[in-house]
Amino acid sequence: MTNTPGTLSVGARRVGPGERPLVIAELGINHDGDLDRMHRMIDDAADAGVECVKFQSHVVEDEMIPNDVVPGNADESIYGMMQRCALSATEEREVFAHAHERGMLALSTPFSRAAADRLAELDVPAFKIGSGECNNYPLVRHIASFGKPVLLSTGMNDVSTIRPSVELLRASGVPFALMHCTSMYPTPPEKVRLGGITELGDAFPDAVLGLSDHTTSIYACLGAVAVGAAVLERHFTSDTSWSGPDIPISSTLEEFARLIEGADVLGLARGGRKEILPEEQPTIDFAYACVVTTKPVGAGEEFTVDNLWVKRPGTGEVVAKHYDDLLGRRAGRDLPADVQVAWADLAPA
Repeated sequence: MTNTPGTLSVGARRVGPGERPLVIAELGINHDGDLDRMHRMIDDAADAGVECVKFQSHVVEDEMIPNDVVPGNADESIYGMMQRCALSATEEREVFAHAHERGMLALSTPFSRAAADRLAELDVPAFKIGSGECNNYPLVRHIASFGKPVLLSTGMNDVSTIRPSVELLRASGVPFALMHCTSMYPTPPEKVRLGGITELGDAFPDAVLGLSDHTTSIYACLGAVAVGAAVLERHFTSDTSWSGPDIPISSTLEEFARLIEGADVLGLARGGRKEILPEEQPTIDFAYACVVTTKPVGAGEEFTVDNLWVKRPGTGEVVAKHYDDLLGRRAGRDLPADVQVAWADLAPA
């Protein structure tokens, strides 16, 4: 399918201006090493009406060296966490197949060259690149070389560090989305900065715009649609009592269903201009006021505040905004009380 500036395709799903917002359920590591949980999340996401689920692809030995760095939202090292949560190639193939069986698109975020290669073998319809890799230009170049659309998260980066990745994507000829993101877990509302979506659109007009959300509700995602986001990514869980660093920033089946519904409504509502619609005419007919006589006015008599006022309905020729224009003019014919004045009722000036 041919892509045009500001749009991309994830499989057969068009994403961009004029299309329904694409809501992605990030399953990530919310399974916490339990594949039964992963498969339950896939089913629950499908039941919520999710079109696209996203996994994480970790080939630990190619992704990181052994370390004891503990993320701010966890109580164990990132190395230990990824060793426990990484899917094998076989498991990854199984979860992709399950998502496809439920009629959903499936994506994943590769955190290494080996992970990207593995996803390419699965013929993924697009690649997601996480915020931590936004300025990992060698990995961005490698992922772009597969020729698939790229959704690039931009947390912990500004326009100056995003631009080289965008240039790599442009040079590879792949369509791309830029996902505004705040890499705080959870993100408080005042740190969301939806204006960043507008800034990305101004800086990169050929990009599809989106939000990768780490707040504790769906409100930031809904607000993002209103300012132009065509892609929304939010963590998903089947059970908020599960353990895992991303569970507190995850939404359940019921909340995702509301998010999808709200995103569709706001997608239809955004944009446009401040103008009078033809469809508003039936309301104009009763809601507007028109200039009317309040007592009989004889031919040649001057229109004054004593014999002229404004009343509904709005079916008359001279609407209320012209009231002052009639004061001081003279009637061209006899007019009874309580009739709408027409321009032809005025004597020549």
